[in-house]
Amino acid sequence: MKRKIIFYILIIAVLAVAIYFLISYFSEAKGEKQLTRQMTLSDTFPSNIKPYVDELKKQYPNWEFKALYTNLDWNYVINKENVFGKNLVPKSYSDSWKNTTPGQYNVEVDSGWVDSSRAAVEFAMDPRNFINYVRVFQFEELSYNSQTNTLASVEKILYGTEFYNRIVEYKTASGSNIVTDKKYSELILSAAKTSLVSSFHLASRIKQEVGPFLSHSSISGTVGGFEGLYNFYNIGATSSSEPMGAIKNGLQYAKDGKGASSATKEKYLIPWNTKERAITGGAKFIGSSYINLGQNSIYLQKFHVYDNQSGELFWHQYMTNVLAPYSESKLIYNGYANSNLLSTPMSFVIPIYNNMPELPCTSPAISSSDFSTDNTKVYANVETTLNVRTGPSTSYEVLTSLSSGTQMTRIAKGKQKRGIMG
Repeated sequence: MKRKIIFYILIIAVLAVAIYFLISYFSEAKGEKQLTRQMTLSDTFPSNIKPYVDELKKQYPNWEFKALYTNLDWNYVINKENVFGKNLVPKSYSDSWKNTTPGQYNVEVDSGWVDSSRAAVEFAMDPRNFINYVRVFQFEELSYNSQTNTLASVEKILYGTEFYNRIVEYKTASGSNIVTDKKYSELILSAAKTSLVSSFHLASRIKQEVGPFLSHSSISGTVGGFEGLYNFYNIGATSSSEPMGAIKNGLQYAKDGKGASSATKEKYLIPWNTKERAITGGAKFIGSSYINLGQNSIYLQKFHVYDNQSGELFWHQYMTNVLAPYSESKLIYNGYANSNLLSTPMSFVIPIYNNMPELPCTSPAISSSDFSTDNTKVYANVETTLNVRTGPSTSYEVLTSLSSGTQMTRIAKGKQKRGIMG
């Protein structure tokens, strides 16, 4: 009898623990959905971000900025993103960028790519690091704009690549070479009009995903088993440790949509067996699968902290490169700058999180041991103006310019390395 009582007590205890975890799980899921629905857009920015926005407004008065209050806690967001395989960096990067956990360190999630460090995720997700005239384009709203999206401007984005001013050629599954009467810029602009996605975004995304060369395996049409297939945006190119695994996954999507329905394949022009179908169909995928769902910036496509579906977050992410928004933003900026379009009206949406660190998260490339806390008053000792940049050299973007004699508080000071006689 005593054994039975103990047995029943154990059963009740196990059930109680199980019920507790089930309630916790569903409470968290419900809470996340409620947080999603409570997100709001505002013209008012918090004090830790407003100075960055105000400075950009001075430089570009035609630019419009909105704050996207996610109502998500900063540490909660980082914990959700800092999951093995969700954010990658090149294996060639220093260890400060990489996950150094035993058993996960330097494990190739994709060929040449490894899991990123928590510090890398924090740096890439902190919007304060990128509210300058170049990197802010990762927050640009990406809808098609007939005033700025022109053939000439697309060509300027493509300048320096093999797509520039180039007639489109492609190979069929049988190996025949087809020469069309259209240029890549024409296909991209036409795809932008059809998908209602910015042609700047499409051109920049192609450069980001396949690089400057037409020989890239995703668009060569010559990969064994996938001859005559093309994927300019690497859609469906999920990470794989198999040689060329990600590329083959992307080409499988180009072939059959990875088991997609007939309606879906018709919608996205699958199979992508011509370059025009691939560029246009992929643009339609990006528009309907991301931009029209509320993930209408490069940042929101990479970091799924908002959508208009009021569902679970952090899973619908277009790319795994943790610095993809950082890289693509400069491509877009260069396109606008080369086209003399920076003074035109543009709209940017900056995500805001609760309980963010007081200071912006530093780049993993910057070691805290190279600096010491200072907090002293200093003055701009220059003849005209002093440029305050995002990093410690003139290759970094300018945040603001200070006139001679302006007083500042220096929060940290670089440690000078002594010479051999020091």
